[in-house]
Amino acid sequence: MSIDLTLDRIERLYRLIQAYTRPTIHIAGTNGKGSVSALTSSILTAAGLSVGRFNSPHLITIYDCIYVNNQEVSPQTYHEARDNVEGVAHDNSIEISSFEMLVLTALLIFERVKVDIVVMEVGMGGRLDATNVIPDEVVMISALTAVDLDHQAFLGDTVAAITKEKASIARRGKPFVMGPQKHSEVAEVARMVVQEAGGDFFSAPSALQMPSEDQRRPESYSQFQPPSPCPIELNMPCFRDPFNALLPLHGSHQLENVGLSAFIISVAVDYPSCSSLGLRDRVTPQVVVRGIANVSWPGRLSFHPIPKNLHDPCSPKALVLADGAHNPASSTTLSRYLMDYCNSPAAPNATTAITYILSLSHSPPKTPLQTLSPLLPPSLPSNLKVRVAVLRFASPEGMPWVKSVLPSVLYSVVQSLCPKAELWKGDDDRTDNLSAALQWATSSSDPNLVVVAGSLYLVADFYRILRGLDSVIL
Repeated sequence: MSIDLTLDRIERLYRLIQAYTRPTIHIAGTNGKGSVSALTSSILTAAGLSVGRFNSPHLITIYDCIYVNNQEVSPQTYHEARDNVEGVAHDNSIEISSFEMLVLTALLIFERVKVDIVVMEVGMGGRLDATNVIPDEVVMISALTAVDLDHQAFLGDTVAAITKEKASIARRGKPFVMGPQKHSEVAEVARMVVQEAGGDFFSAPSALQMPSEDQRRPESYSQFQPPSPCPIELNMPCFRDPFNALLPLHGSHQLENVGLSAFIISVAVDYPSCSSLGLRDRVTPQVVVRGIANVSWPGRLSFHPIPKNLHDPCSPKALVLADGAHNPASSTTLSRYLMDYCNSPAAPNATTAITYILSLSHSPPKTPLQTLSPLLPPSLPSNLKVRVAVLRFASPEGMPWVKSVLPSVLYSVVQSLCPKAELWKGDDDRTDNLSAALQWATSSSDPNLVVVAGSLYLVADFYRILRGLDSVIL
């Protein structure tokens, strides 16, 4: 079944399975909703709550969409719940999409485990997204991360239209927290939608970045190094004084995400409709600091050392930056981060090279040129060598409609954007070229940062290779 945004099918089936009663924080947005859900659930876990988390799409396997207490569900737990939902659907002749099946499976797992609270990420949009099947009474807080152009074929051609779809997860009598936005119309539209729904609108500030203790560039660095956590200051309304924390997620945009997450927690502590959880007695600045420090969100500006020879784990290491940037806005974020990182103490002084390994989803009207233009040519030092590999990603499980752009098409786009770059092209008819691309990418004799980006599905392929190498996620 292709994408058909409607709640008709899932609502019919939802009424026939075990009722979902878990208190829920519902998060929509274009970029950052995964990071915000990871941060929020990590803080709630640090507060001693049993926490369920739903994210999509999956990264490596379908099981990593559904977490309980920071652990992905076991195949047995997943399939027991899914079999139950599939059986009810079959007995009642209800045909639903794979994503709708995934959402109902997650809801059933969370209900069976009886978690204290669920942090649920919207799949696409909001108003007609399958996650919006959850009843009004269980929603504690709705939240909105950064909104930008993406999925226009389904959500509308303007930021305002997309905002209206995403903000429509607002519930009557419940708080709605909006994170910092690049586009001014987002706040105006979101506030209007929330008011029409009878919700209570809040706007969250960014966290403040604090000076690092040591900004010196060690002379011994001949290769790229993973950066240190970022010192931040948080000012949460539920606490009298601001306090400092260390944020392990990289990129200035994460200041917005952690600011939104902290504000969500603050509202959960103070808002009357959230009082049943008793968070006032559980959440302290120390708990928030610990939750932020413990957060993990792979595939979003994540650094990983890999052996230059994939067949020899003991060979010298190369550093790979994996990021799921897949639209113009997230590509711009990645580009800005690379500019900051390459001028930071973590980068070597010597002449360096940056090697992109890129794959894109076919997602009109978004074009490869629009997605790659913020990245190529890179806004980096003039002495930097640029190398680019283009290839296809493996078809993601349960998502047959997802197709990758052919490498031959990407090759032409990259040539037009960055004619001086050294290029490598995978086969148009193969989806298993990533190991060969990594081998080529790490062959540079210069200090070399490898960036795997363009699609979260390509990043997933990279993590499957990492698992085979038994590497450690930083």
